[in-house]
Amino acid sequence: MTEFKRLAYPVSLMGFDYVFKQQNLKVQALTHRSKGPGHNERLEYLGDALLGLIVAEYLFENFPTADEGQLTRARAALVNSEVLVSIATRLRLGKKLLLGDGEKKSGGCERNSILANTTEALIGAVYLDSDYAECRNIVRLLYQDYFSLIDPLAVEKDAKTELQEYLQALNFGLPTYTTSEVVGPPHSRTFYVICTTKALSDGFQGYGSSRRKAEQAAARMTLGALKEQSLNGS
Repeated sequence: MTEFKRLAYPVSLMGFDYVFKQQNLKVQALTHRSKGPGHNERLEYLGDALLGLIVAEYLFENFPTADEGQLTRARAALVNSEVLVSIATRLRLGKKLLLGDGEKKSGGCERNSILANTTEALIGAVYLDSDYAECRNIVRLLYQDYFSLIDPLAVEKDAKTELQEYLQALNFGLPTYTTSEVVGPPHSRTFYVICTTKALSDGFQGYGSSRRKAEQAAARMTLGALKEQSLNGS
């Protein structure tokens, strides 16, 4: 999967064009668990499922020649934390979040995981406040510029997928990813992950602002080493 940010985020995004009939759902969607009961985790769960379906539906309708693998990679490029955080930033959700005192002090309003989860929670809240058709309209509105940038036929495999397929072709087992270190404050962490495989004697470490990014970096280095080993005939 190509990181969606490589396609360049849109410079503008229409606002969250929805007026809640049940204001308690909106409040719940914006409430982090640090604030106490009535937080947004259940709405986040629902929104995540809805988002995946709505994006998959859009891709299925608009790219009739794309195969399952291409559609899957395109969906993953759209339904990930980077895009969700970008949407949350443009909606200025950080200023609307309801956080506990400790989370406020530690910079929770800027933490990517919280912003991404809140975006999903809002989608879940819209669905409960209206219906699927309205929720789909809102998601497509929020994603319209992102949809215009994605092409399933051009989305490449991500490093982890390519590494897995490469190892399977050589009859080796799956690679193992181990988090070796996490440094930095909660709102600005750097993850270090080591990738090991039976095909190589050494492990390779990658790093990134999330565990997923660090795993991708480690997989990319491992894949490069495997290909170099193959070229050298060893």
